[in-house]
Amino acid sequence: MSTVEDLDINPRIKTSLKKVGLTTFGQILTLSIQDIQRLAKLSQGEVTGVKTAIAQQVVCHPNITALDIQRGTEKCPKDLKIVKLSTGCQQIDEALRGGILTQGITEISGESAAGKTQLCLQLCITVQLPREQGGLSGGAAYICTEDAFPSKRLGQMISFFKQRSAELQQVAFGDNIFIEHIPDLDALNSCIHQKLPHLLSSGSVKLVIIDSVAALFRCDYELKDMYRRSKHMASLAASLQQLSSKYCLPIVCVNQVTDSMMNTVKKTIPALGLAWSNQLTCRLSLSRTGREVDLPKRTLSGALIGGFSTSVRSLEVVFAPHLPNITLMYVIDQEGIKALT
Repeated sequence: MSTVEDLDINPRIKTSLKKVGLTTFGQILTLSIQDIQRLAKLSQGEVTGVKTAIAQQVVCHPNITALDIQRGTEKCPKDLKIVKLSTGCQQIDEALRGGILTQGITEISGESAAGKTQLCLQLCITVQLPREQGGLSGGAAYICTEDAFPSKRLGQMISFFKQRSAELQQVAFGDNIFIEHIPDLDALNSCIHQKLPHLLSSGSVKLVIIDSVAALFRCDYELKDMYRRSKHMASLAASLQQLSSKYCLPIVCVNQVTDSMMNTVKKTIPALGLAWSNQLTCRLSLSRTGREVDLPKRTLSGALIGGFSTSVRSLEVVFAPHLPNITLMYVIDQEGIKALT
């Protein structure tokens, strides 16, 4: 915290303030001019000068516009710059205007085999890239609540990702992904309030993924406990938002979908309802389209060894503070998720 020693003012005034215990900017700014006059035996002009000097140090940012913040120009303070995490696919990044937001909770919802976990694994890799390449120069914390962590698939994706450049060959991507298996909500609370803060405070982790958030709430609460479940979800989301804000990192939560009858038309919607939706910053919805395309199959060196058929999937931005509602098609191959061009 800044003190009067940091001010370029008369030493006599500094001594008078320190004698009565007014040493920090906060203490001085919260008192009126008259109170400081009476306590420190200073004139009105001297106290006004002190407050002005403090104000000039506290408010030191230049005037900036919304465009400066959006573009992240040099005028924009570091704490206001909007940083994004690359998805690893240039076309998807362009559609998302840079990638995943580094502040707030981003939900990835979708049916089984839509590619939710695939996208999360890809983020675990890209987060380790330097900032100039779309990463955050840190590792990832991956919290599993259902299936075992797909380490074999991650290893395959890492092997192909390293082929992008000679520089990436030296990066031990697998060593910077911290995995935690969570069996119930009590364990999740313990992880978020105790283990995660300790891990994040070291600065080595720049991404938190929960795969998935719906599984635990569906198992631990019955239909009659909806009110308690809603309160628990709000508390969980608030804790995640605080971690995201404090450490400036993205929180990605995977969510399942459930069937809903709207005007006699069957459709799928994200699980957990409005109580959870209202806590989110951004929602991305993944789904299978029913179409298929043929893709080439290659070795790590790039040699063509055949082909395979894969489903065409869609990624929809359901809501986000910085994006319109858009949809793009993508496929999943040996390397990971790629936009269909």
